[in-house]
Amino acid sequence: MRKYKALMLIGDGMADRPLAELGGKTCLEAARTPHLDQAAKEGALGLLDTVAPGLRVGSDTSHLALLGYDPRATYTGRGPLEAMGVGMEVRRGDLGFRCNFSTVDDNMTVIDRRAGRIREGTDRLAEAINQIGPIEGVQVLFKESTEHRGALILRGEGLSAEITDNIDPHEDGRPVGRCAALEPGNKEAEFTAQVLNELVRRSYEVLKDHPLNKERQAAGENPANIILPRGGGTAPHLKFFHEVHGISAGCVVEVGLIRGLARYLGMDVMDAPGATGSLDTDLDSIRATVLAALDKHPFVLCNVKGPDVAAHNGDAPAKIKMIEAIDGMFGALMPALKGEVVVAVLADHATAVSTRDHTGDPVPLLLWGPEVLTDTSEAYHERAASHGGLNRFAGLHLSHVLTNLMNVQEKFGA
Repeated sequence: MRKYKALMLIGDGMADRPLAELGGKTCLEAARTPHLDQAAKEGALGLLDTVAPGLRVGSDTSHLALLGYDPRATYTGRGPLEAMGVGMEVRRGDLGFRCNFSTVDDNMTVIDRRAGRIREGTDRLAEAINQIGPIEGVQVLFKESTEHRGALILRGEGLSAEITDNIDPHEDGRPVGRCAALEPGNKEAEFTAQVLNELVRRSYEVLKDHPLNKERQAAGENPANIILPRGGGTAPHLKFFHEVHGISAGCVVEVGLIRGLARYLGMDVMDAPGATGSLDTDLDSIRATVLAALDKHPFVLCNVKGPDVAAHNGDAPAKIKMIEAIDGMFGALMPALKGEVVVAVLADHATAVSTRDHTGDPVPLLLWGPEVLTDTSEAYHERAASHGGLNRFAGLHLSHVLTNLMNVQEKFGA
């Protein structure tokens, strides 16, 4: 029995809802995608609920499901994965958080949650945060990630993840919130909330007059004058990918969250030079790194962040342009993959341009490769996928579908 390799190619947030300005089409429908359309003609389409129908999910929970881990049983919070993704050491008992560098006014009202998507100098800001020092005996460890993103670890005795997640108001024009224990009387949670609130206050004090922010303000740019933590949690106990599926895996991703998850699952994270997680990322570098990963491993996950960035900005033309760029990258990969690699093309979740946020809509799945039973599909997008031969199923099963087509799956039963 011949064995094949597999590539899971994810356009982050690529799925969408119909837009009036596009004549009722989604961004995928409006985009020119000749290579993905050709693969649809040679393969099969279906709809995928990455976790459950109608459930709005994050990239962390969706990727867990797509890799074969039930997030409802294993997920403890995004923060520890974000911290691992930027190279931080997460120890037992640590609390990890994802953070934004953000802009607030003197009244602690959020002006810009992403601080103008700051691109340079965040290492200097991170150094200032790390100089804050212990708070009530709790160590503060911070590291910058891509653009406005960062990761935070609180390390010390008596910490709890049972706290509210409301410091970041998640939209501009609202005040910075105050963290609290989920249950009054939980002393460890109350202590943790107190430490986190104090850290946020001190971050504003050390960043508001930072030289970098003075430079940004002089240039008419929003200062990154506070950190807003969210998604706190402790590291979950998960088996490695190769223990679950019996094969090694490579991972080519652009952002710290998925990089951290991959490292936590024992996947070989291979960085593509010039892959920035932004709209001007180097897709040719990502393509070359995917091929290098497939030379080393039978299974490779690749996530391209751009469509999600554009949708969060409410920018349909930018999202369409990014989708077309991914199509071009896929077209350049096709000759090397044909007959050798089973490919799944999908989004990890829908991100709607109309709402500028994740939605619970299903995502279109394309399977292309050797021994895939073709259907009558003619193009790759949400509407076509609703008529595809793969029908509609949950993302938790996709890894099984792929390992079956790879002919590497162990039989269940006698």
